[in-house]
Amino acid sequence: MAPTTVPRVRRTAQNTQYTYNLPRRIHSVQTYPVLSPQGATILIYGHENGVTIIWRGGRKFKQSVAKEAERGPTGKQNGKIPADAVMVIDSDSDEDTPAGKGGSFVDQPQFEEYLDEDDPYPEITQTLDLEFGTAVLHVAALPLTPCTAEDAAWGGTEILKDRMIFAASCSTREVFLVTLPLVPPSPLSKARAELQESLLAGKAGNGKWGETMTLLAGQIKGSDSLAMTLIRSKTVLERSKSSERSRSESRALPRVVVAAHSPEGSGSLRLWDVPLEETSKTGQRIEPFQTEFLPKPLTSISFNPTHSTQLLCNASSDGVRIYDYALASMPPDDSEGPFPSQGSWLISFYPPFARPSSSRKPILAASWIAHGRAILVLLADGQWGIWDIDGVSPQGPALLGKPGSGIRGDALTEFNVSGYVEGTSPLRNPASQRGSADFVPMTPHSRRDALSNSGGPERLAPVKGGIIVTSLPGSATTTNDESVALWIGGAEHVFVIPGVLKFWDAQIRRGAGGGVNLFSGAQPTRMVRLSDLSVGLMGERCTGVAAIVRFIENDDLGSSGHEGLPVELVVCGETRLVIVRESETVVGTRIGGVVSRRKRLGERAKDNSAIVVYPRPEQPSSVAYNLSVGPRRKLSRPGVGSMFDEPASNEDKTQVEAERKPLQLPTRPRSGFAFADSLNAAADVEQQDEEDERDVEVEMLDIMEIDRELDALDNGRGRGRKKVIFDS
Repeated sequence: MAPTTVPRVRRTAQNTQYTYNLPRRIHSVQTYPVLSPQGATILIYGHENGVTIIWRGGRKFKQSVAKEAERGPTGKQNGKIPADAVMVIDSDSDEDTPAGKGGSFVDQPQFEEYLDEDDPYPEITQTLDLEFGTAVLHVAALPLTPCTAEDAAWGGTEILKDRMIFAASCSTREVFLVTLPLVPPSPLSKARAELQESLLAGKAGNGKWGETMTLLAGQIKGSDSLAMTLIRSKTVLERSKSSERSRSESRALPRVVVAAHSPEGSGSLRLWDVPLEETSKTGQRIEPFQTEFLPKPLTSISFNPTHSTQLLCNASSDGVRIYDYALASMPPDDSEGPFPSQGSWLISFYPPFARPSSSRKPILAASWIAHGRAILVLLADGQWGIWDIDGVSPQGPALLGKPGSGIRGDALTEFNVSGYVEGTSPLRNPASQRGSADFVPMTPHSRRDALSNSGGPERLAPVKGGIIVTSLPGSATTTNDESVALWIGGAEHVFVIPGVLKFWDAQIRRGAGGGVNLFSGAQPTRMVRLSDLSVGLMGERCTGVAAIVRFIENDDLGSSGHEGLPVELVVCGETRLVIVRESETVVGTRIGGVVSRRKRLGERAKDNSAIVVYPRPEQPSSVAYNLSVGPRRKLSRPGVGSMFDEPASNEDKTQVEAERKPLQLPTRPRSGFAFADSLNAAADVEQQDEEDERDVEVEMLDIMEIDRELDALDNGRGRGRKKVIFDS
């Protein structure tokens, strides 16, 4: 089953959230760095039955193709085969093909010529389910800078222009390297009759979607973490010891190295070398070329985006270590093949201690930043820090003005810059969350609470978190920067750093670690906290995050700097994917400033299905109420009374009007505390009414005038305009 293509849109004070309800439980989500040829962003998520690929945005399929797919499959497709056509070759031989049926299916996806600019948000163009028959726990993609399909030939690897490459680890210890066309399958391809004949016809590995799968064997238990990288040809050439012919072949042969960690024994690390040309044959089985047994299990692994042979290994509370699989631990190495049989551990980084204990703080996540020249870590108590490896700190070069390593420390590696994220003080001061009682009797329950609320790092064991680093495409005027998304605990603590280098420079200038407010300053130099994410998750817990680069608005974002974040954040729930977009076009405050006025909604925003609270157009912005303490106006009219009374002189008329005129009080303002000025006048009015004598004669005249007016109205009934009388 595919996810719902129409999301639920929720617009909050700071962002817009697009919620997609999925029919399966999500284990891992990954954004593929290369766009499809029609401009769609590719999302890959693993679930309980395999992997699902989502194409979001880009040019849509033609309406005629969609209607033809609804009518059913056809025997022949008209038109010329386009350049991006995908030929799906079955694994069976031509001799076994029944008569009357072709041995291959040529998919001809036809898209619109232009993007639909009237869409309020990118829609899901196509989805594809690859059934593995078991749960996929981890998904890994190549650590490339996000780019289009035309610019994806990194290091001369032309296969990246046409196919996506990712790795998937299953709960049944298998690890697969999967290749799939970048072009989404057309509706006609999904409506084929051969896919409807059997439920297992579309299973991954059958080649119905043009996919290939390579089994990476050798593991006894399932993987806890997974990573992959694309190695350059010159790296393979340096280690090659074969003839000149094999060297020329290895120079042009792109290869992928996949690393996986499993809890086998006390922990094991395995690496596989997979030539991409050989993956065209489904069913290949490759054994690992290196196996490293560890003293303790690892938490996460990731390859260096610049130095593809370096692997960052997070050992949680012990520290972070760098492993190089191309550097032999004991030279000379006589192993056959491009890599040695055993790699080398280059360096270890140790986190600070958790006071007042002698144990180190657990490391939730560690990732490469500054294009593989520094490491960003997130600790379990909310502290973050940057280890400068190659001396790329914005404060300048290393010792004596020469470039070099910025690492300082031995048993404790000092951070170049560090700080704490907002809202994590309860993780460092658990005593502040408990009631301050003077005396607590020691009982079995209180003893258990005292042990659980100890100040050691064991209380931080259930805390979860992660770091996602996304390289931003550069332009002719700006250098390539990186955006970082990190989360700790849950959806309440999700943060985004728009630019790592600018953020690093700003923290050094302000004296990092000395009470710096991370949430002040301009947008590119501060850490942005995403709020109200529970609105999109709708009660589910956050299990991970991912990031999508905003390719279309990237040029405008760099010029203005105040159009929101350069990435869209993907918050992964248990069965939901929430795509969060921060922008100033939403209602409320803008990132890095305050919006002075609310923008008027256009026609496109009015047609949106988002739940937005706006005041009614016909309702006035403010309502005035008459709170005057003066007497109400009388019902008598001077014109009606003059018809029955004798004409009076001017002096008598002036005297009568002065007696009937109420006392004028100071006008009372509608807001503020100026009403206190009229309190004395109101008290004098009440006091004056009590002292004055009651004029009964004047009151009787007023009553007579009312009776005459009612009689006049009664005589005029039935003529002209109708009048209605209500008896009291």
